[in-house]
Amino acid sequence: MGMAAADGQFHVLAVDDSLIDRKLIERLLKTSSFQVTTVDSGSKALEFLGWHGSERNMFNETSISPKIHQEVEVNLVITDYCMPGMTGYDLLKKIKESAFLRDIPVVIMSSENVPSRITRCLEEGAEEFFLKPMKLSDVNKLRPHMMRTKFKNENEKPEKEEIITIGEADSDMEKIQRAQSLQQHNNNNDNDDDNNNNTKRKSMDEGLSPDRTRPRYSDLTVMSN
Repeated sequence: MGMAAADGQFHVLAVDDSLIDRKLIERLLKTSSFQVTTVDSGSKALEFLGWHGSERNMFNETSISPKIHQEVEVNLVITDYCMPGMTGYDLLKKIKESAFLRDIPVVIMSSENVPSRITRCLEEGAEEFFLKPMKLSDVNKLRPHMMRTKFKNENEKPEKEEIITIGEADSDMEKIQRAQSLQQHNNNNDNDDDNNNNTKRKSMDEGLSPDRTRPRYSDLTVMSN
């Protein structure tokens, strides 16, 4: 396995069981200023990506090793089609079945020009199908796929969802109920205050009525000197 590290570069994972082909691909990719990691099998590629095929979580998503997945970002996988054990087509399917890896662009290479093989790979999600030997003009076609994926990921980042446990939900419900009860209590107090104010106002109005406030002079005798 070989890897060239540099900040700000796109990282390409190249998969080929042929040492000569791996060296050629690596040289071409580095010429285009790509960061390169090379492996000689599909299983090693999946291991590098952090894929564990035997583990499935409750949502039927492929399990990813958080440490590997966070520290090593792969922007594109380019793989040979004909490899012992796991073919490039099998590797493509594994990647596209993974909830965490499916957005990584995959390019297939082959020394055989078989239309049905090319069609099958493209239908499964491959971005390109190159015929070997790989050329610099082929490498120039890789960057747009990585740019498009990067732009898509940056613009489709899911908003953080607030996860509420049952205990927290019950606590929030109790808070709401207490708030509603307090509001009702305040409303009742306000109603009582309004009623008291109305009663006082009525009493004051009655106390100030002309018949009750003005003195009566009908029974008084006027004295004169």
